[in-house]
Amino acid sequence: MKPKNKKPKVPAAVHFELAATAAREVCVAGSFNDWHPAASPMIDLGGGRWAKDLALPPGAHEYLFVVDGQWWPDPGARATVPNPFGGVNSVVTVASRAAM
Repeated sequence: MKPKNKKPKVPAAVHFELAATAAREVCVAGSFNDWHPAASPMIDLGGGRWAKDLALPPGAHEYLFVVDGQWWPDPGARATVPNPFGGVNSVVTVASRAAM
């Protein structure tokens, strides 16, 4: 029997965006960066809009925004899960794609 030629799964670009008009600094922290806010600072787009694009592997990833040191769930998240601190974590799911 011939082994199947499995192609590796590749990361996909995920766009994070938040409206935080009074914010001085916004980061995104989650299971994809070991919950280290400084690892993924967001870009100030002006007008209170902040954004970050990250390449994430397939699967479900929990995350929160960190706005001037305060942890916020994503108001636009399609899914959330309870976290151990009495709040919720936002969840983004990246579909599996095979490499070309």
